[in-house]
Amino acid sequence: MKADKIIKNAKIFTADKNQPKATALVVKDGKFVYVGDEAGLSAYEGEVTDLGGKFIMPGIFDNHVHVTLPVGFAYAEESERFACNGKQEALDYMSDYIGKNPGRKCYRFILEKKCLNGETLTKEDLDAICPDAEMQIQEAEFHSVWVNSRVLRRHGITDETPDPVPGLSVYERKDGKLTGYIIEGSAEVRIILDGSMDLSDEQIDAALQAWIDFSTSHGVSAVFDAGIPGFNEFHEKVYDRLKKMDQEGKLPVYVDGCYVIAANWQAEEGLKELKRFREKFNTEHLKVHTMKIFMDGTQKIHTAAMVTPYVDVPEKGATAFNKEDLAALMVKLNAEGLDLHMHTVGSAASRVALDAVEIARKELGDKFTMKVTCAHLEVQDDADLDRFAKLGVIANFTPWWHAGNYKVWASWLGEERARKLFRCKTLWDSGALVTWSCDNVVFAFEVWNPFLGMEVGMTRQITEKTNAPAFTRGEALPSEDQRMSVEQMLLGYTINGARQLGVEAVKGSITAGKDADFLVFDNDLLTAEHAGFSYNMPTDVYFAGKKVN
Repeated sequence: MKADKIIKNAKIFTADKNQPKATALVVKDGKFVYVGDEAGLSAYEGEVTDLGGKFIMPGIFDNHVHVTLPVGFAYAEESERFACNGKQEALDYMSDYIGKNPGRKCYRFILEKKCLNGETLTKEDLDAICPDAEMQIQEAEFHSVWVNSRVLRRHGITDETPDPVPGLSVYERKDGKLTGYIIEGSAEVRIILDGSMDLSDEQIDAALQAWIDFSTSHGVSAVFDAGIPGFNEFHEKVYDRLKKMDQEGKLPVYVDGCYVIAANWQAEEGLKELKRFREKFNTEHLKVHTMKIFMDGTQKIHTAAMVTPYVDVPEKGATAFNKEDLAALMVKLNAEGLDLHMHTVGSAASRVALDAVEIARKELGDKFTMKVTCAHLEVQDDADLDRFAKLGVIANFTPWWHAGNYKVWASWLGEERARKLFRCKTLWDSGALVTWSCDNVVFAFEVWNPFLGMEVGMTRQITEKTNAPAFTRGEALPSEDQRMSVEQMLLGYTINGARQLGVEAVKGSITAGKDADFLVFDNDLLTAEHAGFSYNMPTDVYFAGKKVN
């Protein structure tokens, strides 16, 4: 048989449990047609490449990214990031900045909530320093925003406007009056992405090309795009451009998309729209078959839903669905051949998800075939750890988060829970399907690096040896028993990722008959030092048998 590419003398990590290792492969028409030892190459004709022992692995799956949301951020008016010590220092800084930069339509800032030392900003505070223009301060985790009265008026948000998701996504009020603090995505995203619907096709394509260039250089061949809460119009606008790119042969990354909802009252319309998305976006490298739900928020601003309260405030957070309503939605999704992916940071959020799966499975029995994924999983209650495997729920972690300041976590959760963060190894060992992701909402590609995720997944720390921004460094979390092996990181980023997206029959491993997505490295990843692993980069990246980097 005449082949397009023949490789020998390689160290191949196949991610195929039936043939974990190989030394040779053959590609024809974008597919692997042979994987094995060099003796089998005699059946193929063509130029043979001797790799001299170089390392090969399958293309990387990043199973929770945001492709569409960062496009909007890429063109948002410039935001000034700053730190302070208390509310008054924050107001003084912003007032001085506005005075030195007069005439803007909108002033945007980024600030860690902790910098306010427990105080809060109000729209009256912001009106006083910015009466003649709009002003917004994005909390650095991008899950809440402070705005002045001009922003509220233009968006038609009044004291009578109902909260999008009571208890979770809210317009904060005091004595029934808006304070100007808006919490969680379905309430805030339209504000922070203001004007994004006016972006031209050329602008969107340029932002997407930056992401494609990053992906092809780092070996990312497939992603799950986790969407935009509360702004599916812009989400669809970007998908239109991805579809166009794919039709023109310009999308060398497989994109598995979604439709986002954030509350039970959105479920019926969301199901209808998801079915429309599935039909509309169905090209070779762009598919949509998954509903995404933001079940809770974040630990930092205490909107993550917890089984037991935080220790610094007597709150548990709230979930977007209760278990009965979520189970009912699962039954409907399952009937349509659709899947479900959920943001579940806190222990109560994933418990509701697990409970709902249990209810739906009991009702449907063997007819339950949908894939259910819980993402992030920062805190899990001990009682729920073995339920992922038993119920077939996929656990998606963002491993570059698996390092940090233990003292801060302990101040929120108490020492016992802070010592039990991100228990990915426990879930892996239980038999659950575990996948990895980079989750970030802006195209700050340093933290999108999958090899950063691999390093921190193995070491549980970010040090001066790590290829990561300085702000991510901190003491190692006291959870050494949750460190993963390099093989587990590679499997989670390859075949496990393919299984989450339901494409394991054609992608995710170096197996005859599958798409020829593979990476070549000068060094052997299986024996590479864990500290500094994040500096690894493929020398050659192949997508469907074609070199794309």
